[in-house]
This record gives sequence, structure tokens and C-alpha cells, in this order.
Amino acid sequence: MSNGDTATQDKTTFDFDVETLARYLESNVQGFKGPLTAEKFAGGQSNPTFLIKATSGRYVLRRKPPGELLKSAHAVDREFQVMSALRETPVPVAQAFHLCDDDSIIGSMFYLMEYIDGRVLWDPTLPEATQAERRQIYNEMNRVLAELHSVDVDAVGLSDYGRPGNYFARQISRWSKQYRATETETLESMERLLQWLPENMPADDGKVALAHGDFRLDNMMFHPTSSKVLALVDWELSTLGHPFADLAYQCMQWRMPHGGVMSGLGGIDRQSLGIPSEQEYVQEYCQRMGLTEIPSWNFYLVFSFFRLAAILQGVKKRALEGNASSEKAQQMGELVEPLTRMACELIDE
Repeated sequence: MSNGDTATQDKTTFDFDVETLARYLESNVQGFKGPLTAEKFAGGQSNPTFLIKATSGRYVLRRKPPGELLKSAHAVDREFQVMSALRETPVPVAQAFHLCDDDSIIGSMFYLMEYIDGRVLWDPTLPEATQAERRQIYNEMNRVLAELHSVDVDAVGLSDYGRPGNYFARQISRWSKQYRATETETLESMERLLQWLPENMPADDGKVALAHGDFRLDNMMFHPTSSKVLALVDWELSTLGHPFADLAYQCMQWRMPHGGVMSGLGGIDRQSLGIPSEQEYVQEYCQRMGLTEIPSWNFYLVFSFFRLAAILQGVKKRALEGNASSEKAQQMGELVEPLTRMACELIDE
């Protein structure tokens, strides 16, 4: 993993001793040699992420944030597990070196992974790319998603990575509870979603796949000069789930307005840019997965907007309590109500 040339680094101070960390890593990571320096990346508001520069090279450290946390949140140990399991599959991931569950080292659980010299592309309109390059980048993202959903979870040792079946029922229940646990005000649009979603779930079709949980453009490291994805990152929300959840989550981007903290493709002349339409993107995915169509597509989109709103409500609550890691946390928290309104508009289509 790398922040690439396009990302910035947050100079926020951190609360751990680099000498203690260096001694620990020298003892537990083969080939690691200190001393080291640490710089905090500007992104990764959920789990703080650091560039580690050591005598033996560059690495990336990802940790749980300090402070009181929800029990199932910030699962860096699950990130480490899934990245390790996928290392020998066609899914591009950074090599994970070591997981430390001893809070005494830097104050919370963390893992160390390889540094990848690549690009993070933040703007989905890809302003610096040509029309052909944009088409290639979107095709590559589609390919990676299909590769992920084609992984044989039993063969890679992830058969117990989640509970198969009834994915949406479990997810709606989980994120409803998470939302209630972090609720800061009553939103009529969210109340409508909390009622509508359980009442409108499609029948369980039995599909189970390894789901990333946060599959989007800026969670991929691209080759410095080509459209190739070098690593899919930020696996905190991954689980055994339904493949359409990942697809719909990414497709929210087509409906979100352009600009702001979570820039989308809404209002953009996508055809002139060489960016596929939502329908074309879904059709390409279906072709790769051997599907003819996706029934109840709007349900999956509504669910995705609801789930993201519930996640960002947690970010908002942590920002109010002073525990959020990124300066963008407060801005992201302000997206909760607009996201729930967009979901309600889908219901009314």
C-alpha cells in the first residue's frame, strides 16, 4: 500500500513511541530493521494508517483508533486475515506481514503490510486521464470486483469468515443497531428506511461470495502509469456476503453529486468522458459472472445508501466525541441525511 503521488500526508501527531515499535517489529517481522520514522496518511479516517520508513525499507502500518469503540468496528485483525488469505489469488492485495494484538506496543491492535508504489485516484471523473484510459480504468475495477466474487472461500481458508445466507437480513439488523448506538438526532428519511428495508427484502437467492464491503475507486492502488490495479485496500468491512451488495455500493457513485467529500458522477456527461453508464457497468459485471440480469436492483441500491449512512453516522459520533482520525470526519458526518434522502428517492422511483 502507498499513498501514491496524488495523496497528501496529515502531519497530525500520534500517541506511540517509535523506538518501542521499532524494537517490536525487529523481533517479530522477518527482515525488518530500524530505526524508523512514522508519518500519518491523510486518509483512513476509520483506522489510522501510517507510512513507516525504516532502514530495511518502507512499510504501511494500520491500527485501531484510540478511545472507546463499538465492539464490531475497526476490525484490523479481519483485514489482516483476509489479505493473507487472498495473497495467492487473482485478487490484487498488499502483502500483510504481521498482526499485533498487544495493546501495550502502540496503544491498540495493528498490522504491518508492504508499501506499494502506486496511485490513488480520488475523482471518479478521472480528469487527468484520456477517454480511452477512463474506459480502461472502469473496466479494470469491474474485473477486480468479479475476480473477488469468484474466489473459492473454502479453498483459501475463509469458509468461517462470515455466516452464509440471509446476508441482507443480517446486515439490515446490524447497521440498524449500529445506527441506533450512534444516533445523534432523529431523521425522518432514516426512520423510513429502517421500516422499508426489512419489509422489501428479496427472497434469499443463496448467493454467497467474499464481499469487500467498501468497494470504490479510492480503495484501489493503481499502477503509476497504467490502468492496472495493484492492490485493493481497506478490508475492514469485508465478510462472507452477497455479491450484489458490493456492486450496488460502488454504483452509488453514479447517483451521488460530483464534488465534495464523497465525489460522485451525478450530473456529469459520462459518455463524452468515456465512463460507462451505471447500466453498462452492471451489464459488464453480469457478463463476467455469467448472469443475465439483477432483479430488484433498486433494493440493493437503497440498502447501500442506508448502510453508508449508518457507517457515516458512526464517523459523525466519533467526531463529536473527538475520536475520529481524519479532519474530514465532520464533513463526512454531514452526508448522513443527504444519503438517506437519496435512498428514499430510489424507493419512490
